[in-house]
Amino acid sequence: MTGPVGLLRRFGPAAFGLALLVGAIYAVQKEFRGLAVADIGTAMAAIPPDALRLGGALTVLAYLVLAIYDRLGSIYAGHPVSWLRSLFASFCGYSLAHNLGFAAVSGAAVRYRLYSAWGLTAVQIAKVIGFTSLTYGLGGMALAGVVLMIEPEVVPWFGAHVPRWMLQALALPLWGVVLSYIILSRFRRHIRVFGHEIDLPSPRMALMQTVLATIDVAITAAIFYVLLPVAPGLTFLRFLGIYLAAYTAGIAAHVPGGLGVFDGAILLGLEPYMAAPQVIGALLIFRLYYYIIPLFIAGTAFVAFELGQRRKLLTRLNGTGRVSESLEVPAIASLTAIGGALLLFLGALPTSDTIIERWAGQAAALASHFAASVVGSLLLVAAYGLLRRLTLAWGLAVFLLLNGAVIAWVRGEEWWLVLAFLLVAGLVYAVRGNFYRDTRLAQEPLSGAALVPMAAVAVCGITLALVAYGARVSDSAWWGVVLSPMAPDSLRFTVGLTAVLLLAGMVQLLRPIFREAEWTPATQARLGQLGARAPGSAEAALFGEAGRAGFGFVKRDGIWIALGDPAGEPKDAISAIWRFRDLCERAGVEAAFWGVGTRYLRYYADVGLQTVPLSAAGSAEPVHLAMRAERDPETLRPLVPEAVHCPG
Repeated sequence: MTGPVGLLRRFGPAAFGLALLVGAIYAVQKEFRGLAVADIGTAMAAIPPDALRLGGALTVLAYLVLAIYDRLGSIYAGHPVSWLRSLFASFCGYSLAHNLGFAAVSGAAVRYRLYSAWGLTAVQIAKVIGFTSLTYGLGGMALAGVVLMIEPEVVPWFGAHVPRWMLQALALPLWGVVLSYIILSRFRRHIRVFGHEIDLPSPRMALMQTVLATIDVAITAAIFYVLLPVAPGLTFLRFLGIYLAAYTAGIAAHVPGGLGVFDGAILLGLEPYMAAPQVIGALLIFRLYYYIIPLFIAGTAFVAFELGQRRKLLTRLNGTGRVSESLEVPAIASLTAIGGALLLFLGALPTSDTIIERWAGQAAALASHFAASVVGSLLLVAAYGLLRRLTLAWGLAVFLLLNGAVIAWVRGEEWWLVLAFLLVAGLVYAVRGNFYRDTRLAQEPLSGAALVPMAAVAVCGITLALVAYGARVSDSAWWGVVLSPMAPDSLRFTVGLTAVLLLAGMVQLLRPIFREAEWTPATQARLGQLGARAPGSAEAALFGEAGRAGFGFVKRDGIWIALGDPAGEPKDAISAIWRFRDLCERAGVEAAFWGVGTRYLRYYADVGLQTVPLSAAGSAEPVHLAMRAERDPETLRPLVPEAVHCPG
């Protein structure tokens, strides 16, 4: 799809998410001016023990409520699983998805791996995933309607400038969506929403689903609320409105755990009621309870389950899986991104009486101040490169994490913080074999196209680290200088442009070479020479970076389907798989591979696809379909040319 609509579909969500993230960074940096870590520690120490215990109990209750979703989902799919398995699938799925948020370990992918080991078919798993995916939406809309009807003043800006009755009227469409879902389930079994086919449950189950969703969202908000100090005017219902807005913004930004966006929105929403240290202290405990502790428990339990089930799972799925390998890279990329966010946090805090200031003076202290935010920004970019298995991103992440450890040490931070950066650097270094993709830096000669981003990164990084600020803005991070009214216009422009060039140069260095798909008579003949499957049935062809492996594919509405494994040189076949994934992402469609063998199953998992057997059990040559876990595989069979069909 081309034109304005196609561009909006392709870049709109990412641009919106980026705008939310930039706004959140500004809000957080604004609140951090003049704030010290000691202030946050004092606020955390002031939280009553009873509040901590209640928050922990509510966290357990929240995850128990989520388990009911999976139980109902398996009943709806026609293959009920036990309560214990429902709890395990729900806890692992939500915990990993909340924190990592990447395709290879999304809640759908985790559930697919678990439920497939418990005997559910791909169609049944797709129904469970569809049922559980409505969790936040139904509950969020129902509760948002309640907040708007009773406390419409909580809506930022509009609450003070728009008539109360008009804000209350906004509750009606929200309730209307929820009510329509329940009513439609009485008269229809299937509906199509935004191009996705949804199988509706029975009216009774739809009502139970809505009630449970509402309870779940309310309990999760209560975890945070009980950790806050008592503030005049901040009722639970009013806080619920702030929480819903912040959580929705975090989801819209497509950031794992809403990191930065959720926090910035919460800080802004609670600013009229209490000081920033009190909010941040409660926020850190909330993230510890609801995100961090469940992540470690679920990650450990999930890997232990896979190790125990590996032989059985591999036998049943004819070699699919490689779960631990597909899990470790997103997990490490997430830790790298958290390290970058932490350095941005340190870069927003003022520098005073640090080790480097005592040793080398104020100028060196300011350099470390800005270096923290520069290195943090680059780590966020490197984490994106790690997800795409880029070799350059691997080396860069190790280097930047070691820099982060040095920065934390010279700033006089706690020893465990320095150790954390060293530990993550060691983890990244230890999984070197998972990063096998070349980037444009490794593939292209040192032409102007390659030298310009290299030079930009080097020059801009040095510039941002060494800029001497006047006393008026010496306690601001580099993005704070851009927004500060006290900085001269020339300084704001220079620093802002330098930061943009730095990040743009980094993205260019980490971007693999991209070429469009081809389709000519010569291309078709080339596919035949490589041994690709059914080249005469393809509509387009894609080759690896070296051009020594490729495959044909067909284009359907919302999904492009590759016809078999890439044929040709194995290393180039791997790059072809990733190029197809990137090509589909640019076009705003799903990627799928029909009729693949077992050779490249690990790499299909790396790009976030699940594999489903297509051939009959016990076949000498197992054949699979690689697709997104959320999709019903039977919906793809009519889309594939007859020449490549496999026996079901």
